[in-house]
Amino acid sequence: MNKRNLAAALLCVVMAGPSYAQGDAEAGKAASATCSGCHGADGKALTPDYPNLAGQHASYIAKQLTAYRDGERVNQLMSPMAAALSDQNILDLAAYYAEMTPIKGAAEEDNLTLGQNIYRGGVTGADIASCTGCHGPSGKGNPAAAYPVLSGQNKAYLVAQLKLFRSGERNNDPNEMMRSLAHRLSDAEIDALANYASGLH
Repeated sequence: MNKRNLAAALLCVVMAGPSYAQGDAEAGKAASATCSGCHGADGKALTPDYPNLAGQHASYIAKQLTAYRDGERVNQLMSPMAAALSDQNILDLAAYYAEMTPIKGAAEEDNLTLGQNIYRGGVTGADIASCTGCHGPSGKGNPAAAYPVLSGQNKAYLVAQLKLFRSGERNNDPNEMMRSLAHRLSDAEIDALANYASGLH
């Protein structure tokens, strides 16, 4: 299955609803043993630098695994792990993690108000739109567009990804959407935004 066919399959997966007919969750479970070393047997990462996968949209997981495999997203740990995955392996793993119970996060109090203001209202002076348009008011994302769930995600991981988007090191966002916003955020704003998003329910 080439990239165009995989994209079509993902669209069918999304349109089919929560059954994720193109991915076999049981097959994904069998293939996930290696993944659990970092992402946990329950989809909760063993270290805050890694992402929680439990309850993440299948469309987003499949998109990112394909990007790692095909070199569109580069990470010294994930790129070699994804290199041998077939398109079906990717869909199976995505279905497996998507069916897990989502992780519940808890934000810290320190910069919660700043994070909430940015997430819900953007930064007018810097021409930064609110995050709710893509990720929703409760951080549940948008499976049809393959926008990720942010609620319950590890703060440290979100901070790292926003900084990678800001520097351009991560560049697999459609139409440079995340890069165009992140490059206008300060470290303090990134920290606050990640903190708030991680605690959404």
